[in-house]
Amino acid sequence: MNSSTRKRRLTTVAATALAVALGATACGSSGGTGAKGADDGTYTVWDPYPQFAKGAAWGKLLDACGARADVKIKRTGFDTSDLANKALLAAQQDNSPDILIVDNPVVSTLAEAGALTATDENKLDTSGVDANLLAAGQSEGKTYGTPIGANTLALYYNKQILRDAGVDIASVKDWPTMTAALAKVKEKGKKGITFSAIGTEEGSFQFLPWFWGAGAKLTDIGSPAAVSALSLWKDWLGKGYAPNSVLNNTQTTSWQEFASGDYAFAENGTWQLANAEKAGFDYGVLPIPGATGGSAAAPTGGEFVTLPVQGDTGRYATARKLAACLTSDQNLYDTDTTLSYVAPTAEVQGKQTAATPGLKPWVDAVKAAKGRTSDDLGTKYPKISEQLWKAVQSALSGSKSPQDALAAAQSAVK
Repeated sequence: MNSSTRKRRLTTVAATALAVALGATACGSSGGTGAKGADDGTYTVWDPYPQFAKGAAWGKLLDACGARADVKIKRTGFDTSDLANKALLAAQQDNSPDILIVDNPVVSTLAEAGALTATDENKLDTSGVDANLLAAGQSEGKTYGTPIGANTLALYYNKQILRDAGVDIASVKDWPTMTAALAKVKEKGKKGITFSAIGTEEGSFQFLPWFWGAGAKLTDIGSPAAVSALSLWKDWLGKGYAPNSVLNNTQTTSWQEFASGDYAFAENGTWQLANAEKAGFDYGVLPIPGATGGSAAAPTGGEFVTLPVQGDTGRYATARKLAACLTSDQNLYDTDTTLSYVAPTAEVQGKQTAATPGLKPWVDAVKAAKGRTSDDLGTKYPKISEQLWKAVQSALSGSKSPQDALAAAQSAVK
């Protein structure tokens, strides 16, 4: 891609709604926006982890990788959505950081804008990465970066509530058995399941496992399969198996409902593991079941390590060394343990489950997971997602039937 074409594409993408909150989890904001260092001995890293101060393990890892490459690191942490905008602006100004760690749905947007180098150009090795996770960073047949780790969704369950209701968790294998379990829980006076159906990306993120579990595709959100998934949620609310609060629940408030000890199930992510240990009751984790059995594909969260386009192409060799260091087996293990992520490679996943057997259901869920921008959706995904969460809101609030809500959504997407 020549420079003038790239600039035109960057300008076009800058005019789109890149500020859509694509991340499944959000971090706080942080200041500082400088990209390049004062000289070639300083390499810049932008990441979405402002919660980690310089003295934290993450900052120390960056400095250690810099020392191995014989360079200094200038690192800036941003809020997830702010980082996407800053990265696009920097690319327009030919002032991108050397390493950009960005939420995976944003990768294809930046790639289509011409802001990132592909692995066939920067020679970053991705051979050990699980294909379904790598797909979140692919666009038009090329791969842009490598995942630093992944999180996804599954079902947390309260073992005592299920025991009291006479539910064997091994019997929950598909939607009918899931619904039957919720019915038994309600009969015992307890609450069934809580999740987030809020009118934001979080709502779409939480609906996607049921959507994909029905066999629906994001290219046709008005399909009968999609209607069956939304009808499932609608029926659960109608029968009192799920609370009306799901319409306003974020993933955080949904978790707070589950942590009260009154709910049998909660749909939530790996990032709640530490809170689950503090909940004060015995819990388990179950991959979200598909409509007719098996594990439904859940959307992948987590970030990609990417190498943005540089005017000075001589910087790529060192940037590649830094990226390779950050994603080496030991560093992936340490970083993903800190972030409560599942590693993107089978070798490190094995090390994680050996150290923490309770991670096995999450590894299984990640292996079945799917990128939101997979199937070459790229910059089409934000518009599709917005219409999807609007349809969920319309159906669950009762303003439209699931079929009418999704038909209107599909029409709006077209």
